[in-house]
Amino acid sequence: MSSRNRTLVLHPEERPRLRARLSRLGEPATPSALTNRTLCQDLIEAMPFLPSRFVDLLLIDPPYNLSKSFNSTAFKDRPNDRYAAWLDSWLNPLCRVLKPTASIYICADWRSSSVVQQVGEQYFKVRNRITWEREKGRGALRNWKNCLEDIWFFTMSANYTFNVKDVKLKRRVRAPYTTNGSPKDWQKTAQGSFRLTYPSNLWSDLSVPFWSMPENTGHPTQKPEKLVAKLMLASSNPGDTVLDPFLGSGTTSVVAKKLGRKYIGIEIDEQYCCIAEKRLDQAESNNGIQGYKDGVFWERNSSQASPRQKKDVKGYQIFQEGVRDE
Repeated sequence: MSSRNRTLVLHPEERPRLRARLSRLGEPATPSALTNRTLCQDLIEAMPFLPSRFVDLLLIDPPYNLSKSFNSTAFKDRPNDRYAAWLDSWLNPLCRVLKPTASIYICADWRSSSVVQQVGEQYFKVRNRITWEREKGRGALRNWKNCLEDIWFFTMSANYTFNVKDVKLKRRVRAPYTTNGSPKDWQKTAQGSFRLTYPSNLWSDLSVPFWSMPENTGHPTQKPEKLVAKLMLASSNPGDTVLDPFLGSGTTSVVAKKLGRKYIGIEIDEQYCCIAEKRLDQAESNNGIQGYKDGVFWERNSSQASPRQKKDVKGYQIFQEGVRDE
């Protein structure tokens, strides 16, 4: 296992160079001064110095209402009314930085999901709730295993970006219907038979970063690059500005760089900020996103053809078993 462990590690000798690239706001900043920067700072402290109406997409993965440590900081669970007040303390002032056409995504677990909705709908228009399967998690003897999370989709107005064609999912065909002998709504390829499907609000095609994935870090709540790429491609355009006020280990900034968006990340912990900068360096030579290829998102475990295939009654190739991970 150790020989295949690709988890990103921050070495002590790297820290001074990466730390020197971090920013901290003490006076009002222009959008150009913030473009493609990592602010190592408490969000509440940085917000008064952010420009107004310069953000096209706001991606937020705040601490859930759980007691959890994040390296040098910790979050303590609290009653829902106090958690709502904490959310409101930074979400309300963040509204100022958003363009009238901006979209907002806020992550939540099942405990905090309803609170996120209640606070968010005070300022934004609710569009949808995405539920995604986090296949990794602990089992429970006296409860159902917790393996889902929510993402609330809000917009500032009725005028917003949604590029549905950019977020279609490529699925293996299990029922290869034909019309006059030709595939209907699917394609036959050398790798098998596939169909492009419209995205739904139920996502089961994601893999949480783990030790054999090069995007993996030691951050305890890191989101997959594939997840962030879906949100970003759907709700922004190349050159748009994306803000993540709880950057963590840098996934939003890294994906924005790979997809040609401008990014600003705010993170209070220096260790995570330096990890984000190291990942941004790596994105210079590798702009791939696992599970996203050729302009489409692949169903989990289907992006590589299996040598074990068989033909259906019409002679078209269909996938069976033995496919490899994305």
